[in-house]
Amino acid sequence: MTTALLVLAGYLAGSMPFGYWLVRLTKGVDIRTVGSGNIGATNVWRTFGRRYGAPVVLLDVAKGFVPALLGALLVDELTGVLAGSAAMLGHWRPLFLGFERGGKMVATGGGVFLGVAPVLGLAGAISWFAVFVLARYASVASLATALAVPVLALLLDEPWPVVAFAATAGAAVIVLHRGNIRRLRDGTENRFHFRKRAAAGV
Repeated sequence: MTTALLVLAGYLAGSMPFGYWLVRLTKGVDIRTVGSGNIGATNVWRTFGRRYGAPVVLLDVAKGFVPALLGALLVDELTGVLAGSAAMLGHWRPLFLGFERGGKMVATGGGVFLGVAPVLGLAGAISWFAVFVLARYASVASLATALAVPVLALLLDEPWPVVAFAATAGAAVIVLHRGNIRRLRDGTENRFHFRKRAAAGV
């Protein structure tokens, strides 16, 4: 029963569309209508700048971190992984947006790793930032980290629930970035800019 409740709580936490809510409340804009149309931190940051993007990053990480940590502490690592996976599912198909398309789960997934396997989560974060600094594509950093984290989990001798989660989450992130992969192949993917870029019509 405890595991089921934690998984449900994880989904509800993941379903909180902070990127959508923050932009809607402060700008009166539906973030799904500007930029890439994604509710995640990358689109918020790219469109409205770090003042809006940074809080969304932290909140999206937190909604994966808290359920995963609670699951691991209150029950076991498997429950932490399940609650964190539910948070990622909620971020992808949020209840509070009518199960319509949400985010691509990268920040939320990072929070899950920090909750159940902090060393692996930190290694994944370092990997993401290193690739991002070199490539300046958030999508490339996400794809590279999705491929690296399962390998890192094995090298760090993480328990099987964490290794299985790393492989599954990595595969999910790659699938959700297939549009980005097409744009990278065609040379039309946008490089990330830290400075605010005004959205059309905003």
